[in-house]
Amino acid sequence: MRVLALDIGDVRCGIAASDATGTISSPVCVLPTAEVVSNARTWRRVLEDYEPQMLVCGLPATLAGEEGPQAAHIREVALIISSTCGIPLEFVDERLSSIEAKRILRRKGLDERRMRGKVDMVAASLFLQTWLEAQKK
Repeated sequence: MRVLALDIGDVRCGIAASDATGTISSPVCVLPTAEVVSNARTWRRVLEDYEPQMLVCGLPATLAGEEGPQAAHIREVALIISSTCGIPLEFVDERLSSIEAKRILRRKGLDERRMRGKVDMVAASLFLQTWLEAQKK
């Protein structure tokens, strides 16, 4: 089963995809969140290219595991995206995924300016991989 992960932010949405077997995740791209929400051509092209059967959306939680106002907003946006494209949706804890993504990109030699935009899709890939591994158990 192919799955797309969304790391939804106010401005950008990082997108990652699993392979067809649902084993490995890879970063795909970053699109403006407004384009994903409005089902713009760029987002529809990603859907056509990957043909996902499931969307997994990262949900920001506090370190204590509680949902705050940002999580409620992300949940609303994700539900709009899911209903617009007709693909089932699940949520996953994305705590610390952006920090880990930045660490990975720094190890590859990227500075803050060059990693801008890449962090979101790498973070999506990280929490998608965690979700995929949990499905195998």
